[in-house]
Parts: sequence; C-alpha cells; structure tokens
Amino acid sequence: MPVRVQQQDFDLSHEVAALRAGQAGIGAIVSFVGTVRDMNDGSSVAAMELEHYPGMTEKALEDIVAKAKARWPVLDALVIHRVGPLAPLDQIVLVAVTAPHRGEAFDACEYIIDYLKTEAPFWKKEQTPEGARWVDARVTDDVALAKWKEGD
Repeated sequence: MPVRVQQQDFDLSHEVAALRAGQAGIGAIVSFVGTVRDMNDGSSVAAMELEHYPGMTEKALEDIVAKAKARWPVLDALVIHRVGPLAPLDQIVLVAVTAPHRGEAFDACEYIIDYLKTEAPFWKKEQTPEGARWVDARVTDDVALAKWKEGD
C-alpha cells in the first residue's frame, strides 16, 4: 500500500527495504523523514497532536502520489504519516520514492512532501508554555508548492 496513516512509529530502513524489494530497475531511492521540533515560531514545543479525517486523508495522499507518478517515471512511492500525540524528536512523516534515475526520484519526493505540507488534510496542535495552538501553513510551504503548480 503506497499510503499509510497510523499512530505507531515506522522503521526507515525496513520501509525502504520493502519498497525496493524485487525491483531491479531502481537506480535511485530518495527518502524524506520529517520530525517534531522542540521549537516553533519562537516558542518551545512540549508536544504535538495531529488530527485527520480517516478515509478522506488517505484519499488525498493517494492522489498526491498518483500525480507524482504521472509526472515522473517513478517506479514506486510510499507515504507514511503519523497521527495522534507526538513528542519532540518523534518521526511524523516518511516519503520514499524509487525511480530509474536520481533526478526524478528527488523531484518526485520533493513534490510529494511539498503537497503534503500544504494540501493534505491534517491538523496540528502544539503544546507550548503559552498554551495550545493550532499550526498554520507557512508562507515558505506555499512558495515551495508554487514551483510545481505550473506543471500540474
């Protein structure tokens, strides 16, 4: 399954090994792991909670992966996104892409994470010394996404 939304952590080496198993045409594997930071917008972060709409979220992630596969000669892709309570240093997301060449793998991986950051239906709430706050999309995320919009 190319998309999983789950509470439990994931093992990067296990997931990449499973993704590439039996695919002799792979010339490149690119992966991205996002983690919980202990600081955001000038405040310390003690914890983060991610919420989603089951079914709708998985469909949105599948659509993002399908767009990447249509745009580049990707052999396979995997997105694992965690939900629920998380602490600083915890892994949040894994995006892994296999392709015949590194350029396509890098581009597809970056495309997927840029769309995840801006278009995927997740809601993040941080616990800070000032209290709980919802995390909005960053302008930098919107700028990163804009470079892909021209080709969509």
